[in-house]
Amino acid sequence: MTAVAAAMPLRRLSTWLWRHGHVLTLILLLPPLLWLGVVYLGSLLALLAQSFFRLDEFSGQVVYEWGLSTYVELLTQRANLDIILRTVLMAAAVTLASALIAFPIAYMAARYAGPRLKALFYLGIMLPLWSSYLVRVYAWKLILAKEGVVSWAAASTGTTWLLDGVLGLPVIGGPSLSVSYLGMFLVFTYIWLPYMILPAQAALERVPGSLVEAAADLGARPRQTFTTVILPLALPGIVAGSIFTFSLTLGDYIIPYIVGTSSLFIGQVVYLQQGTAGNIPLAAAFSVVPIVIMAVYLTVAKRLGGFDAL
Repeated sequence: MTAVAAAMPLRRLSTWLWRHGHVLTLILLLPPLLWLGVVYLGSLLALLAQSFFRLDEFSGQVVYEWGLSTYVELLTQRANLDIILRTVLMAAAVTLASALIAFPIAYMAARYAGPRLKALFYLGIMLPLWSSYLVRVYAWKLILAKEGVVSWAAASTGTTWLLDGVLGLPVIGGPSLSVSYLGMFLVFTYIWLPYMILPAQAALERVPGSLVEAAADLGARPRQTFTTVILPLALPGIVAGSIFTFSLTLGDYIIPYIVGTSSLFIGQVVYLQQGTAGNIPLAAAFSVVPIVIMAVYLTVAKRLGGFDAL
């Protein structure tokens, strides 16, 4: 009798929560929302606040006075602007290359692959993601090194002249692929390519085959069908994939450290300024740059339907 009486309040509470589902949902979501608000958004606000302080040039100490001097330094020094431009151009190049490579692969998987071949497709795309990020980057450094596989293959096939010609190109060339912008571009594209293929393939899967057949019945040529039916419907998936490739390249600092030239990217500058240099305000200001760029990028992506394909 006592046990039954003790269970009554719990039963009433359970019944009340069942009748008021929105309250139960709020209770379940409250812990992760608090974590998101305090840890994630709180850290972003703290980062933003740090960018409005400045570093005293004589003492090397952070001066906690509100102002825009750090942003003036960021946007007026040519070296800082070159870092931002270099990073954005690399992110844009990687995104464009990933889209050009990913679309034919995703199209074949979505339109022509059977169940078994599609399973192998998913396995092949996901398999590199199961290995360590650092292992893959260092593997590419060895492949692209002067004594690596690429140089060996060029010597074996008599195309060393071609490799030397590519390495001799201004800006993108270098002593070897492992210390050049071209090598960095190749590694970035390889690392982030799966994040472009999967959204594009998912978008192409949703293109009704009846629309393609209707376009053919109306006399459209394959090229017209592609440009007027398939590509517009698949564009949201490509835009969704570009969100990943662009943002991940924009903020990465490991690949530029391991593969590439001595020129700095935004991620490297943030790491160096908050670590070796101890210039927390400038590091915070540099961190705000990708946030602003991605805010604009996401606004454009949303208008192009990229969010619907995520």
